Amino acid sequence: MAKTILKSTATVATAAFLAFSFGAASTAQAAESVWNFNIWGGKRAFTAGIESLKVDLEKAGGGGFELKINYGDALGPRRQNPENIRVGAFEAGQICVGYYPGKLPLLSVMELPFLLPRDLQERANVEDEVLEHPDIVAELADRWNMRYFGPAFLPAYEFMGNKRIETTADMKGVKMRISGLNAKALQVFGAVPTMVTAPDGYNALDRGTIDSFGFPYSYAFGAYKLYEVSKYVTEGLGMSGFMCLQTVNIDAWNKTPKSVQNALPAAQKSAIAKMIDAYITADKKWIPIFHKKLEVVKIDPSVRAELAAGADKIYAEWTKAQDAKGRPGTAMLKYVKSVIAKHTK
Repeated sequence: MAKTILKSTATVATAAFLAFSFGAASTAQAAESVWNFNIWGGKRAFTAGIESLKVDLEKAGGGGFELKINYGDALGPRRQNPENIRVGAFEAGQICVGYYPGKLPLLSVMELPFLLPRDLQERANVEDEVLEHPDIVAELADRWNMRYFGPAFLPAYEFMGNKRIETTADMKGVKMRISGLNAKALQVFGAVPTMVTAPDGYNALDRGTIDSFGFPYSYAFGAYKLYEVSKYVTEGLGMSGFMCLQTVNIDAWNKTPKSVQNALPAAQKSAIAKMIDAYITADKKWIPIFHKKLEVVKIDPSVRAELAAGADKIYAEWTKAQDAKGRPGTAMLKYVKSVIAKHTK
């Protein structure tokens, strides 16, 4: 009887040990094959890319990889995404350079005003190639322990709000939301740039903290419902805006199955196509709504040309500042212009 009890106890102990070992191994394996991805806001045209990547990369992983998309800043504040990715608080996240002044200085070249093409496919091609430049790769890796993995290009920016803007003279004293380098083009004409993040736009317009909100046209205005608290929207400014991308912690990338890594280039191309389709679909939905509910202010091409005329001075200031800090600003801008020339018609 005693022997039977001892034998049973040993059997249970062995089974428990095996179960624990198997569970630990499974947990370790799962941890190596899961990317928790942090992004602000809900599902919208902008997220079509990461949603496409999720499908394609998980398929390539054959059940051994999962990309968990956490909407609404569920894993942490959007302004701390670089820091959280660097230390591995979560594996991956959405980055928009303008949200992090001084943190990605060389990559901010892509936010210089009136630099990038307005055509969506051309812009996507330019961003994708520039993100592979060794100096950009190094800036992401050396400072932030992360690498680019997903496209997040944006349509050109227009303005929506409660101040009517038709000419550069109309910008004087207007609190306008747009990223830092683009803001300089507006400041020349007396605008007062005020930076708030996308999810804060509705309340900022409603309370008068912002007079006019710069956003990718048209999906972002619809997704964040800014038309509900606005009177006017521009069409024709076509300004540059944020340079956005999706990044992953390098340690997490290195632990990712090779099948997933190898599938990434094709998955990126598919994501670009899905994003363009999503933006076109959004335009078909939102532009008629804006035309019905708001006064649409058509911007004459001469006004856009007037704004763009000061861009060269801003470029020169940017390159000078980068070069002075030992970064290849002049060379980087020259390279970006060459990539734009290569991909534009």
